[in-house]
Amino acid sequence: MTTDMSSSPLGVEIGALTGGSADLAQYAGKVVLVVNVASRCGLTPQYAALEKLHEQYADRGFTVLGVPCNQFLGQEPGTAEEIAEFCSATYGVTFPMTEKVEVNGEGRHPLYARLVGFADAEGHSGDIRWNFEKFLLGRDGTVVARFSPQTEPDSDAVVTAIEAQLAA
Repeated sequence: MTTDMSSSPLGVEIGALTGGSADLAQYAGKVVLVVNVASRCGLTPQYAALEKLHEQYADRGFTVLGVPCNQFLGQEPGTAEEIAEFCSATYGVTFPMTEKVEVNGEGRHPLYARLVGFADAEGHSGDIRWNFEKFLLGRDGTVVARFSPQTEPDSDAVVTAIEAQLAA
């Protein structure tokens, strides 16, 4: 199985939360759940379920990738260090996190430019609606599913989609 990195979301450059490159190419051949995250959102408790998924499926070639964003009512105002400390101390997050980016508008990061064209089960494509919108990438690096911010990470829909990709 080969991954066409020129069009895959995994082919873009993005920094890691703690500095340096997040090196998304390292996830080629894995199943990845990309989630725009925020520390001061009503949906922030989803971090717990995201971490549980990450731990449950990591040994089968799965990872969650958290992408901090401050575009929704300023709900991720912290520095990289503050975000990392909050996620670790509050939710025990061990999954990788990227630098804080914009997911909508003129400053939309190229990662999200490659994600937003994919529609969710209700037919929504385009702009990210809120924090904790989720994109599932198959092992070939293509988007295979999109889930609304309100869809819990441990919902049947998300878990079924992850398990299907891991079995593929």
